[in-house]
Amino acid sequence: MIRVLICDDQQVVCEGLRAILSTAPQIEVVGLARDGAEALERTAATSPDVVLMDLKMPVMNGVQATREIRARFPAVRILVLTTYDADQWVFDAVRAGASGYLLKDSPGDALIAAVEGTAAGRSHLDPAVAGKLLDQISRGPPGRPDPLPGSLTEREREVLGLLGRGWGNAAIASHLRLTEGTVRNHVSAILGKLGVSDRTQAALIALRHGLA
Repeated sequence: MIRVLICDDQQVVCEGLRAILSTAPQIEVVGLARDGAEALERTAATSPDVVLMDLKMPVMNGVQATREIRARFPAVRILVLTTYDADQWVFDAVRAGASGYLLKDSPGDALIAAVEGTAAGRSHLDPAVAGKLLDQISRGPPGRPDPLPGSLTEREREVLGLLGRGWGNAAIASHLRLTEGTVRNHVSAILGKLGVSDRTQAALIALRHGLA
């Protein structure tokens, strides 16, 4: 069972998301929160696997809440809810530790699939706004990006490149003829060497360096 906490300051949005997710027998909505501060409290109280996080909220916004939840509850994964005009907010949320993002008006089956994938450790990058996020990265500070750590092995670079394409562990294992356990070990090593806490952040680094 996948335990989900929904955080959005619009009650009608919360109820709509809960209604959609409740149609999936493998998902249980364990709570609703109206702002980031309440999301922190509900996360502590309900131990969700995934938090669906709105970004623009009063009291504590979604970026701040994402950072706090990831720091206090590292096993909880954050799936950001966004709109077309939320580019910078999405970028900040990913840097804060979000595992991915999807649009608020995504179809029900896409929402359910995104929650399932996020709970399974995959990164969900909605293609409708992925281009804007990458454009934001490309408009970063001038000059070349910081070099990748020299300690990355050739195999780790291959895995990092596939992470940048949004591939899950099973797909990477099949493509490289490895076991999933070996891929998990590579991913763990990559995250440590890059100094990031989430495969979404690693994927963004791969894209920035042209590995994907």
